Amino acid sequence: MADVIDITPENKGKTEIFTALSEPQLLHYFEPEGGLFVAESPKVIERALNGGYEPYAMLMEHKDIDGQMRDILARCGDVPVYTGEFDEITELTGFKLIRGALCAFRRRELPTVSDICGNARRVAVLENVVNPTNVGAIFRSAAALNMDAVLLTPACSDPLYRRSSRVSMGTVFQIPWTYLDSDRDYPQQLRELGFKTAAMALSDDSVSIDAPELAAEKKLAIVLGTEGEGLADKTVADCDYTVKIPMSHEVDSLNVAAASAVAFWQLGR
Repeated sequence: MADVIDITPENKGKTEIFTALSEPQLLHYFEPEGGLFVAESPKVIERALNGGYEPYAMLMEHKDIDGQMRDILARCGDVPVYTGEFDEITELTGFKLIRGALCAFRRRELPTVSDICGNARRVAVLENVVNPTNVGAIFRSAAALNMDAVLLTPACSDPLYRRSSRVSMGTVFQIPWTYLDSDRDYPQQLRELGFKTAAMALSDDSVSIDAPELAAEKKLAIVLGTEGEGLADKTVADCDYTVKIPMSHEVDSLNVAAASAVAFWQLGR
């Protein structure tokens, strides 16, 4: 049963994991062991639990204990639950709890690239996508539109950051993902795992996204680049295909999250 604790001036320091610590500080909270991440809203918290993540502590209003969080709390054992009325929480912590509840979860070891690609047919690859909102939106599209896994270069924003997991609606806990090695040529690494690689890039030397040869590939990695510059020239050169989304009205590009949805729908079928 959850350990419900009313927030007071004396114990409000216990809530700093929700109100004061940055995402990088949470990442290294138990260093050298794995850290924490914070999930926001009942839906995201539920999907993290469904994904097997271990809750560490919660923050919520009194009314939600027997309300929208009741069934979730029943799954969390004796995890500490810091609580109060909305105005009390805001006054004591300086944090406005506007999405129902927060839950800090323990991070766990990520799988290897080969682990999650072994039985995959379609994977998404994110190169240096740094905006957590875009990362979350891409994960939601990947989960909905037939991607089997997501791979990220080390410079990408962490999918478990609060904004990413919230924007993804918790799909970061449903679709397998991991980071690529920083010291490896990842198109070649994917090629060794049996994938052809498709670089999404604005290039005249490209094939259309509806080209039949793309649909015919048994294993395809769809590679998306950073928000500003897109994919690195070397990445485009190293991929098997360069793929372009046809556009109208003289629009030259889409936001990477929007482009991902188009690519996953067409190439994931």
